[in-house]
Amino acid sequence: YKYNKHQNPDPLKSIEKFLSESAVSLPIIVIGALVLFGAFTSFYTVKPDEKAVVLRFGEYQETTGSGLHFKIPFGIDRVTKISTEALLEETFGIEAATQRRGGGVFYRDLSHQSKMLTGDLNVVDVKWVVQYKIADPKSYLFETNDPRQNIRDISQAIMRRVVGDRSVNDVITTGRNEIRVTARQLTQEVLDKYKLGVTLLSVNPQGVSPPEEVKDSFNDVNKAKQEQELLINRAEQEYNKVIPAARGKALKAISNAEGYAVRLINETEGDVARFDQILREYKKAPEITRRRLYLEAMEDILPRLSGLTIVDPEIKGMLPIFDSAIAKQRKG
Repeated sequence: YKYNKHQNPDPLKSIEKFLSESAVSLPIIVIGALVLFGAFTSFYTVKPDEKAVVLRFGEYQETTGSGLHFKIPFGIDRVTKISTEALLEETFGIEAATQRRGGGVFYRDLSHQSKMLTGDLNVVDVKWVVQYKIADPKSYLFETNDPRQNIRDISQAIMRRVVGDRSVNDVITTGRNEIRVTARQLTQEVLDKYKLGVTLLSVNPQGVSPPEEVKDSFNDVNKAKQEQELLINRAEQEYNKVIPAARGKALKAISNAEGYAVRLINETEGDVARFDQILREYKKAPEITRRRLYLEAMEDILPRLSGLTIVDPEIKGMLPIFDSAIAKQRKG
């Protein structure tokens, strides 16, 4: 509506005339605008990596997947879209640069998150990162007031529990993988218990070290332990070198002794059997057996003697006759 003072000098009458002429068309315009607004706000699109939570009058209605969906317009249905494929993470004890308002960069001290007590009453600084995805948007949005803070609190409590069950050497050296696996498993159990709708992907220790105040002393202790382990390894090597050789000699001596014992036993048994046989023959014919034994003994002894002369003691006046070979041997 445009006011022209030359055509109608009274502006109030002109406005009344305009309203009376458009009285029929105004409701139609309002209704049409509402219809267009409802048509444009009755549909929503969910991306493939998202899920949408639909509330009707503030009450949960459904969770929809990717695609085009209908909803009741005019604020009756409200849609909240959640990415279920996005990788979310929380860091603990890792200092991040923060920009000052007046310029410059400073780092926040987050040691209160990472310092914890081990099972042998030592203090250790453990920094770690938790990575997770939202698996159930409904639970994530409505089961807790602040799911992110709940995840942080649970992860810190579990990590302090896992570290508190181990010695400081285990935490810093060989126990990292076990800590990672155990912390993830226990954290997921608590998250499922409180129905946070989160799937934990990993709990990754980023750095495990003693606090700065005792780092030098701790390094000295570790150096001494490494030297101790080196000496132990050398002793074990020497042990593995000497003991098997000694055991081999012992086994060889035992084997020789056992063989010697078996041989003596067999020879003794053979002598006993031969003696029994001779005894039986002796009982049958003592004189003949005695003579035979005497002759056999002489046959065994005499061939080993040289230059032997047997003289009958009853012979008198006999000159000794020596064998020429024996005489030559004596001269030589």
